[in-house]
Amino acid sequence: MFNVGEIEVLRIEESLGPGFQPNVLLPDWNAKDVEPHMPWLAPTYYDPAQDKLISSIHSWVLRTRHHTILIDTCVGNHKERPGQPRFHMLNRPYMENFAKAGLKVEDIDYVLCTHMHVDHVGWNTRLENGRWVPTFPNAKYVFSKADRDYFDPARGAGGKVEAHARVFNDSVLPILEAKQEMVVDGAHRLGDDISITPAPGHSPGHVLITVQSKGTEALFTGDIMHHPMQIYCTQWSSAFCSDPEQARGTRRKMLEHAAGAGSLVYPQHFAGPHVCRVGERGGAFTFLAGRR
Repeated sequence: MFNVGEIEVLRIEESLGPGFQPNVLLPDWNAKDVEPHMPWLAPTYYDPAQDKLISSIHSWVLRTRHHTILIDTCVGNHKERPGQPRFHMLNRPYMENFAKAGLKVEDIDYVLCTHMHVDHVGWNTRLENGRWVPTFPNAKYVFSKADRDYFDPARGAGGKVEAHARVFNDSVLPILEAKQEMVVDGAHRLGDDISITPAPGHSPGHVLITVQSKGTEALFTGDIMHHPMQIYCTQWSSAFCSDPEQARGTRRKMLEHAAGAGSLVYPQHFAGPHVCRVGERGGAFTFLAGRR
């Protein structure tokens, strides 16, 4: 069970398995730092035979007393991503997994997007009669203003990149046209239990989602981290960070808080058990898989 206090947490899987080669995702990956960790890394988090990181792409669903909230929406089906073969024209059983969890698209009250990258906003929309329409008809989609502005081709530098523009146009713009967006600028509280705070670096408007219930705190970290090795090597930013140095600072700040507060950490791409805690000793951090 993934529950946080009284809040039920569900994981909706889109994919799980070998993804990027280590240096493609994490350019600073090196044998010297990794070798001592290999006994626990392989095969759960790293496949030595293929030299690929094991990665999950999933959504988290929160069921609170008042709302059903979806955090990040993976890659999506039928999306044209010609420069990104791993994400191009997928046909994955995400919606089937959604139904198996006892959910209907009409149940979702809020969709919280930690940021606007290809593998976090895809199921914002679905293809219907040749048009991209909001997948969750009753939801408010919560975007940070900084990311909305940066990735909008009409506004920001990120939107001038063709790959980002494709994602915005088929997975964000239809939400804006349907007037289902809720744009937040800076810190924001969504009810008593959930807060949204800026956590920039991976993208200019990346956010951290904090959930508190019955004395338990959980951090839904999006892409502040992609892989457990970043807990040990906090200086490793991904190849896809808009500001790698800022991302390092955000990651360290989050890890310091998680270790000090004993927070549960819910990343968006860690392989099973998908949830962890963070230990700290002498300024260095330790990956504690699961809820222990």
